Amino acid sequence: MKTFQKRSFPVDQTRRYLEPGPIVLVSSHWQGESNIMTMGWHMMLEYDRIGCYIWDENHSFDLIRKSKQCVINLPTIDLIDTIVGIGNSSGAEIDKFAKFGLTQVASDKVAVPMIKECYANFECRLEDGSMIVRRGLFIWRVVKAHVARTPKYPTTVHYRGQGIFMVSGRHINLRRKFKPQNL
Repeated sequence: MKTFQKRSFPVDQTRRYLEPGPIVLVSSHWQGESNIMTMGWHMMLEYDRIGCYIWDENHSFDLIRKSKQCVINLPTIDLIDTIVGIGNSSGAEIDKFAKFGLTQVASDKVAVPMIKECYANFECRLEDGSMIVRRGLFIWRVVKAHVARTPKYPTTVHYRGQGIFMVSGRHINLRRKFKPQNL
C-alpha cells in the first residue's frame, strides 16, 4: 500500500482537498428580480436535504433568504466559462440570465426559474433557517428534481480554490461489493 510524505498545510485551505460536490448555479427570485450565483460550498445532509453556505454580502443572499426557496442547477464542463463569469459578476449590476445567454424555465414547485442549459435542476424550499444569520447556512429540502436522461454520468466541475478546478473523471462500478442496505 502506498504511503505519502506530508508537510504542514494552511488549515484555511482545507477545502482544496475536501470540496464535497460539484460547482452548482443557484437561481433565485424575489419580487420580480431573478439572479444566479455560482456555488461550491454545499453538502448533502440526507437523501433530499442540502446544506449550503451563502455569504451575506452576495446579492443572492437576500433574494434567497426572503423567498425561502431556490433552484440548485447542475452545470457540466461545457459551461465552465459561464460558471466563472457568473461567479465574477454581481446580479446587483447585471441580469446574469441575459448576460450569459441562459434560458429561464418555470419550476413546478417553487417560484424560482430553473436554468435550461444545466444537466439537472433541484427545486428547493428552506427547511431550516436557524443558522442563516450566525453562519450563512441554509438547509434546503429538495421538493422536485429534474435530471437529463443522458449522459448517465455527466462531466461536472469541482472547485479546489485559487482558480483551480477539477473535472469529474472515470467511473467505476463496485455495486456487487456492497451490502444491499448500504446502496
